[in-house]
Amino acid sequence: MKEASAELLFWNESTWETNHSVVTEFILIGLSDSRELQIFLFAFFFVFYVGIVFGNVLIVITVSNDSHLHFPMYFLLANLSFIDLCVSSVTAPKTIADFFYTRKVISVKGCFTQIFLLHFFGGSEMVTLVAMAFDRYVAICKPLSYTTIMCGNVCVGIVVTAWGIGFLHSVSQLAFAVSLPFCGPNKVDSFYCDLPRVLKLACADTYRLDIMVIANSGVLSVCSFVLLIISYGIILLTIQRRPSDRSSKALSTLTAHITVVLLFFGPCIFIYAWPFPIKSLDKFLAVFYSVVTPLLNPIIYTLRNTEMKTAMRRLRQWNLNFWVKS
Repeated sequence: MKEASAELLFWNESTWETNHSVVTEFILIGLSDSRELQIFLFAFFFVFYVGIVFGNVLIVITVSNDSHLHFPMYFLLANLSFIDLCVSSVTAPKTIADFFYTRKVISVKGCFTQIFLLHFFGGSEMVTLVAMAFDRYVAICKPLSYTTIMCGNVCVGIVVTAWGIGFLHSVSQLAFAVSLPFCGPNKVDSFYCDLPRVLKLACADTYRLDIMVIANSGVLSVCSFVLLIISYGIILLTIQRRPSDRSSKALSTLTAHITVVLLFFGPCIFIYAWPFPIKSLDKFLAVFYSVVTPLLNPIIYTLRNTEMKTAMRRLRQWNLNFWVKS
């Protein structure tokens, strides 16, 4: 009888230790268990990431080196391209590498670092898109005051503010999450770490933190999106009321801006603000946000902007001349 009691006590202690052991790493479930589909996804992520690096770096170099593009709109565009490159680089390289492994793991510190960087760059991009809308509003609705309002110091201040707000947004998201205990389940149902999924694994009541995430990321995304749509609506009405030779060019630029806004805020709103999450849809939107949108942004801005295409041709010609001379 005593031996049976001792064995039962030992079993209970072992079970308690197993269920309350400190988690040191998370297992990423990924996108699919199918080997054939993983090969396709590897090729998809690899090709898109190479395109992201090439496209966004090309925009940054073109804007930096071409004096014809030293204007506020292109300065903000170069900052947006750099942020897109950073956002994709937080998740894409590890995701590509993970396709070679059956067991996809990430340390707890690495997981929270990924979350911090995602929200840091995401918050910065949100503010940058709002700043680009303000730039177009001033250029179209107050053209005589444009050079005064959007001077060099203001542009630099906008970029610094965007990065500062991104940092504060990310810190506010993680301030309480990093101290949560993780002692049991450690499987993240995604191909990268994101706060809503990681919070579900904590061995504590995370109801207040869930509300904070919705208030911080969800409401901020929705409010910014509505503000941008209203701003672009006012700009479009102004273009209709003041038809001129430049109206078609302004309309083309606005179309590119609005498209990028929809591509960025659509996934954010569904992931952080939608009250009825669907796992398959969330994963699709996560892929779209991490590798599709950062690739589409440079394509949209390049194809719909004559000045960018002309500047890239000048850059290509300069490179050809340089190699011929050398």
